[in-house]
Amino acid sequence: MSDFRNVWVPVAAVALLLTGAVNRGLAEDPVQGATRIVDLGDAVDLELVFIPAGEFKMGSTAEERAWATGIEGGATPGTERESYEGEQPRAMRVADGFWMGRTEVSVGQFRRFADESGYVTDAEKPGGQPHCFDPEWEISAIAPPHPWIPSPGKSWRDPGFGFPLRSVYPVVCVSWNDGRAFCAWLTERERMAGRLPKGLEYRLPTEAEWAYACRGGRESTYFWWGNDLKEGEGRLNISAVDFLPGRNKIWPLANAPWSDGFAFVSPVDHYGPQGRNGFGLADMCGGVWEIVLDHFDPQGGHEQLYVTDSNYRPVCRGGNYFDVPGNARCAVRLGLQGPAYGDSRDGFRICLGVPRDVRN
Repeated sequence: MSDFRNVWVPVAAVALLLTGAVNRGLAEDPVQGATRIVDLGDAVDLELVFIPAGEFKMGSTAEERAWATGIEGGATPGTERESYEGEQPRAMRVADGFWMGRTEVSVGQFRRFADESGYVTDAEKPGGQPHCFDPEWEISAIAPPHPWIPSPGKSWRDPGFGFPLRSVYPVVCVSWNDGRAFCAWLTERERMAGRLPKGLEYRLPTEAEWAYACRGGRESTYFWWGNDLKEGEGRLNISAVDFLPGRNKIWPLANAPWSDGFAFVSPVDHYGPQGRNGFGLADMCGGVWEIVLDHFDPQGGHEQLYVTDSNYRPVCRGGNYFDVPGNARCAVRLGLQGPAYGDSRDGFRICLGVPRDVRN
């Protein structure tokens, strides 16, 4: 596996390299599985994995949606949520190869951005109130109320989990605006250092890029490893048999029939190689929702970037730690309330690819 590191090498030293391995690695087109380590400063870095152009199917079958709303899947039947996946899987092609974060952006990586740039997230601005877990939430055996409420004073610095925040957790309570700001900062930082590959930029992935990357080289399955939920043990963080902090209760409704070790977020790449898909990406199902570049179309995702001039509702993909198994599949997609919306279940993953403009 190649390892492309963002470091300066003096010209004279390059000329003297006997093997030419570094030169060849930088000059040739990357291959699937190649990695790129981006130095964010202060001993913090970010790893990218190269994903070649390819084809896949966006969406899900009626059979898959029936499983998702059945006993094992546990999603609420009779809602329109599964219709957002489209009537049938549609063949799509991602025409350009791209680099994608091995993991979601972590708290430590986002802190480097905020510290260096002075950026203030939407949740931290006056009037900001991300949706976070309600510590007073009472679990009802009949119909538990939604446990997420507007929470002034909460942010990525303290998302209200009830336990100390660690740098290795995925950053949450960040918005589409915040994710794009992180990418703009990284693009400019790498450009100024002369390390940004020509014709590329750091940005949020398009919905098609994300869906293609999530499947890890498979055409169309419920999860990136296949259709059998039981094979997901030790691979992802979803609603499972784990006690909520300070309580002797687990999440209600359907659960994965094992403990994944975490009632809330798990550290990024916690499950190691077993938690990575065919492209080497970690935590693509469950964990935290991942915000992508596109505007939400309730009829289904698009092959090309889908945008609008007004009432922009960013798409989020992949499910989260609170979701039942049926809501953490590759095809699951929702639309956020708006570009400034933040939630303690939402994060993002970056990519390095050809520029995509969200302006019509």
